[in-house]
Amino acid sequence: MSQFVFDDSNTFAQAVKDKIAEFNWQHWEVSERLPLGLKLQSETGELLAGFSGRTFGNWLMIDNLWVSESLRGQQIGHKLLAEAESIALSRGCKCAMLDTLDFQAKPFYEARGYDVKWTQLAYPETGCKYFMVKALSSSYLGV
Repeated sequence: MSQFVFDDSNTFAQAVKDKIAEFNWQHWEVSERLPLGLKLQSETGELLAGFSGRTFGNWLMIDNLWVSESLRGQQIGHKLLAEAESIALSRGCKCAMLDTLDFQAKPFYEARGYDVKWTQLAYPETGCKYFMVKALSSSYLGV
């Protein structure tokens, strides 16, 4: 057997991710992962707010939701999230999931129906990360 070779490149990380995805497709029902991105731009094209995530089977997986300082408190984040949830529902999603750090947006998501299901303590050292879910369909209680 050869020696392990150090490789911290994005190309290598993506190759490993692709190999895991290839394996996973052989062992569960196939469900297409679809990206979901929404943005608000100024008239000059400056990014003012954005949402990125993906839908996968029953789940909306939220990666990022950001609103510029100048627009915070104006319901922009709420509207972005509501639009993403609406799109996810139209794609057949029943639940949403995300993680947020202790200094980020936990109260924002709680006010919109998300519940903490698990807390990762001492992350990365003295903080914590919250893993949150929400049922998007009132008939779905699997979260």
